[in-house]
Amino acid sequence: MKLLILTFLSSIVLSAQEKKSYTLDQAIDYALENAYAIKNATNDISSAEKKVWETTTIGLPQINASFDYQNYLKQPVSLLPAAAFDNTESVIDVVNDYFDANQTNFDVESPDGFIPLAFGTKQNINATVTLTQLLFDGSYLIGLQSAKTYLQISESAKEKTEFSVKQSVINAYANVLLVEENINILEKNKTVLEKNLNETLKIIENGFAEEQDGEQLQLTLSAINNELNRVNRYKSTAYKMFNVALGIDVDSEVTLTETLEELLLSNLNLELTKTNFTVENHIDYKIAETSRKSQELVMKYEKSKALPTLSAFVNYGTTANNDDFKFFKNDQKWFDSSILGVSLNVPIFSSLKRDSRTQQAKIELEKAERQLTETEQQLKVAFLDAQNNYQYSIDSYQTSKENLALAERIEKKENIKFFEGISSSFDLSNAQNQLYTQQQEYLQSIYDLITTKSVLENALNIK
Repeated sequence: MKLLILTFLSSIVLSAQEKKSYTLDQAIDYALENAYAIKNATNDISSAEKKVWETTTIGLPQINASFDYQNYLKQPVSLLPAAAFDNTESVIDVVNDYFDANQTNFDVESPDGFIPLAFGTKQNINATVTLTQLLFDGSYLIGLQSAKTYLQISESAKEKTEFSVKQSVINAYANVLLVEENINILEKNKTVLEKNLNETLKIIENGFAEEQDGEQLQLTLSAINNELNRVNRYKSTAYKMFNVALGIDVDSEVTLTETLEELLLSNLNLELTKTNFTVENHIDYKIAETSRKSQELVMKYEKSKALPTLSAFVNYGTTANNDDFKFFKNDQKWFDSSILGVSLNVPIFSSLKRDSRTQQAKIELEKAERQLTETEQQLKVAFLDAQNNYQYSIDSYQTSKENLALAERIEKKENIKFFEGISSSFDLSNAQNQLYTQQQEYLQSIYDLITTKSVLENALNIK
C-alpha cells in the first residue's frame, strides 16, 4: 500500500514538473531560441558561413594527388619506315621474337616498307602531386564580397524571422488569455441566467408571470451554452497554436502566468505613438538595401570577367615501368619529374557576350534601386498605419470599457424591473444580449490593443 501511494505521488510530482509556466517575456525568449522558423534561420546562417569559407578557399593553395596504373593487355603498335634501318630483315626477326614471347598469334610482316614496333613496357605506374595557387582573378575578389553579402542576407532574414516569431507568440499568448477570460465571463453569465430562470419558473408556477417569460430566458441560456461549448472546444486549439509558436510539442501542457488584464496594462503605452520613425532601422529596408548591394556586386562581377587571370602551379611526379608487376621490388627503378609553371589567361573578344551580361546586371541593379525606394515609401505608410491602428485600439478599448460598464448598469436595472413586474422578459433579454455583445467587444478591444502594439514595435525595430 505504501509503495502504491509513493508511486502515485511520484507521478503527480513528475506531471507537475513536465507542465511548464510562462510569462509573455519568458515565452518570447523561449521562442527566439526554439521556434521552428528560428532554428531554420540559424541553419541558414551556418550554411552561409560555410559558403563564405568555400568561396575563400578558391584563392588559397590547392593540393591534388593522382595515382595511375596501366596494364596493356595488347600493347599499341607504331609503324616506322623500314628504310630507317640498315638490316630490315634482322629488325623484323627481333620484333617477331618479342611478340612471340609477349603476344601470341602475332606475326610481323613489313607492310609497304614499314616496320611495326611496340614501345614501352606492358605495365606502368605514375604518381603525381600538384600544388596550384591563384595569383590574381578579379571575379574571385568580387565573389568573395558576394559571399559575405549572402551572409548578411541570411542574418537579416533571421532578424526578420525573430520579429515575426515574437509577434506570433504575442498573438498566441493573448489569444489563449482571451479564450480563458471569455470562458470565465460566459460561465458567470450562465450562472446568472440559470438563477434568473429558476426564479422565473417559480414565479410562473405561482401565476405571477407568463410562460413565455421563462421561454425567453431559456432561449438566452441556450445561446450562452452553445457559445460556451464552442469556446471550450476552441480552447484546446488556442493552446496548441501557442505551443507551435514556441516550437514545442502541441500536446505539451503549459500554463500562462499572466492575466489578460495584466497584459493589457503592460501594453498601454501612449508614448509609443509619439516615437519618431527611422526607416533605415526597419528590417525590410535593410533587406532591400542588401539586395541592392548584391545586384551591384553582380554587375561588378560581370565586368571583372574582362580582366586577366593569373595562376601558378608546381608538381612532383614519379614513374615506374615494367613488363611484370614487380614495382615494389628493391631493384625497380623509379624516375622522378617536376615542373613549375605560371598560367596567364587574357580575355580578348567574346562577341559582346560579356557586355550583354553586364548590361543585364545593370538593369537588375536599377530594378533593385527602385525596389529600395518603393520599400522606403511603403514602410513609411505602414508605420503611419500601425501608429494609427494602435492609437485607435487604445481609443476603442476606452470606449468599450465605458460601454461595458453602461451595459452592465442597464442589464442590472432591467433585471430588477423584470422581477418587480415592471418590464417584460423581452426587454430583459435585449439588455442581456446587449451586455454580452459589449463583453465580447471589450475582450476584442484588449486583444486588438495588444496585437497592434506588437506591429508598431516591429515597425520601430523595437525588440
